[in-house]
Amino acid sequence: MPLRFEELVKSAPIRRAIAEQGWQVPTPIQQKAIPAAEEGRDVVGIAQTGTGKTAAFVIPSISKHLDREGLHTLILCPTRELAEQVCEDAKALLKHTELFVGVVVGGVPMGPQVRDLRAGFDVLVATPGRLLDHMERGNVKLNGVETLVLDEADRMLDMGFRPQIDAILQYVPKQRQTMLFSATMPNGVHAMALRIMADPIWVEAAPQSTVAANVEQLVYSVRKEKKPALLLELLKESHWEQVLVFTATKIGADVLEARLSSAGVKVEVMHGDRDMRQRHKALNRFAEGKVRVLVATDVAQRGLDIEGISHVVNYDVPRQPEDYVHRIGRTARAGASGTAVTFMSAGDIALLKDIERLLGYPVERISLPEFDYEGGTVADQPAKPVAKSNRAGSRMGTRKAHELSPEELKELLKVG
Repeated sequence: MPLRFEELVKSAPIRRAIAEQGWQVPTPIQQKAIPAAEEGRDVVGIAQTGTGKTAAFVIPSISKHLDREGLHTLILCPTRELAEQVCEDAKALLKHTELFVGVVVGGVPMGPQVRDLRAGFDVLVATPGRLLDHMERGNVKLNGVETLVLDEADRMLDMGFRPQIDAILQYVPKQRQTMLFSATMPNGVHAMALRIMADPIWVEAAPQSTVAANVEQLVYSVRKEKKPALLLELLKESHWEQVLVFTATKIGADVLEARLSSAGVKVEVMHGDRDMRQRHKALNRFAEGKVRVLVATDVAQRGLDIEGISHVVNYDVPRQPEDYVHRIGRTARAGASGTAVTFMSAGDIALLKDIERLLGYPVERISLPEFDYEGGTVADQPAKPVAKSNRAGSRMGTRKAHELSPEELKELLKVG
């Protein structure tokens, strides 16, 4: 018989906030992590995306400090979107307390953040780079931090945040509680956990890199130049309602957005070259159903928590197998069902095999003759070397889409 939140959470104000959100039964990661964290143990939590990791560390972090003034909890996140999502979740849980939670991220003006930091927070959610900027300017001190949380630690290492994390660790007390959460636990994160934590308890709600059972996974074999046409063909299906498309590059996202828009599809784009105002606008229009498709780079693979995403499309196969799990975790959230579609060209076979090796099972292949990169059975195709960039791609690959002339953009659209 699973525990209910009223049995698991000691704090009455937090239980009240949980009840107002309609939560009744904690998720497996919450059931395992919250009791250990409330005892003050260091915790390493491993669970697939979309299973309630945020509440698993926010609830015990704040319940122990309800009467504590000053910055006591620091939560580090790899991306702006994830940091803002964690901040919103924490605010919802803190609504019946007198604690203040804030967020500092890059890509936005420093001024308002300086003002807020000087006013004071009890809980701070931050991206490592912007936090260090504020620390160097004397805008925030971490000597009172009692709980440190690293959310999506594997992604932070992937994004090269190891030096920033090490620098931040020099300014937080050595006597503290540390919690580290992620969907995967590669060697680098495992080593970091052992180095910065004291006798941590390891809790795992699902095998590493598992995918929710209610996600249908499909692979379409397709010639590279046919990818836009295949996506437009699939979008004709009425049940493709809210579609998140991942591309490998920022210019690829811009080009695909232009192609879809010219075909009459309502679409927004989100990637690292867009400022926070543009990214918020794109996310809000997508979440509100004003556009059907959001084209994004991997900046959206974590921290994007939008209910109702019916399909995730890997327009480009991710280079890292773990990224596949995070991408498709954007659909089938909160118990809903969803579909994950991957476009595989001839040079992607090895990448797909790596993904299937991580999953532990093969993903269903679909071959449509008018789009397939080669006749015959997809599974039997030998891996081919990735073709060198054509002249258009090599000439324009380092430039942003808005810098191209109409003639160049038209030529690039032709090559997909």
